[in-house]
Amino acid sequence: MSWANPHLLWLLLLLIPIIGYQIWKHRNKKNPSLLFSNTSGLKNLSGNWRSYGIWAAPLLQILAFILIVIALARPQYKNTTVERNAEGIDIVLTLDISTSMKAEDLKPNRLEAAKGVAEDFINKRISDRIGLVLFARQSFTMVPPTLDYDLLKRLLEDVEMGVVEDGTAIGMGIATAVNRLKESKAESKVIILLTDGQNNAGEIDPVTAADLGRFLRY
Repeated sequence: MSWANPHLLWLLLLLIPIIGYQIWKHRNKKNPSLLFSNTSGLKNLSGNWRSYGIWAAPLLQILAFILIVIALARPQYKNTTVERNAEGIDIVLTLDISTSMKAEDLKPNRLEAAKGVAEDFINKRISDRIGLVLFARQSFTMVPPTLDYDLLKRLLEDVEMGVVEDGTAIGMGIATAVNRLKESKAESKVIILLTDGQNNAGEIDPVTAADLGRFLRY
């Protein structure tokens, strides 16, 4: 952090006489006009929190003075550029949202467990673009490969079953992911399949779809 007007911070030295004056004023305040012949019986009385309020006004004034001086000095954060070399990978998470993912052998169910694993994976990535493809009987791209991990995790959290016709078209899910990566210029391209069942729908079987991955442009 830097200061646009650092010389104004010297004004904080004025706090010394200000605080000194407040202490002197407190110690030399006038005696009360109401006198008792004997105050020994009052010594054991518990204190009142309001008696400490006498310091509230001076402390607030001092705090306000400090804040005004700091504001006038204008603290600033400088923009800095950090260069980092990293090999970016384009990754597509291909998630099964068929009704079989409702099974509760994993808590709370298979879909939520898979989403948790996917989120943990995203949290460990730094410079890789990650996309999300969903499939049941049909498949579609939920998020194209992106570095906006916050957006990706928000949309992943909203994923639910029933948005497309039921079925497990694993081949279609893989094919959609391959199609999403075909124009990628990344040195490495990865498809991560998250499913619990066997392929039972779709026009493309998983092996054929996987073979399409060989034609991804490098």
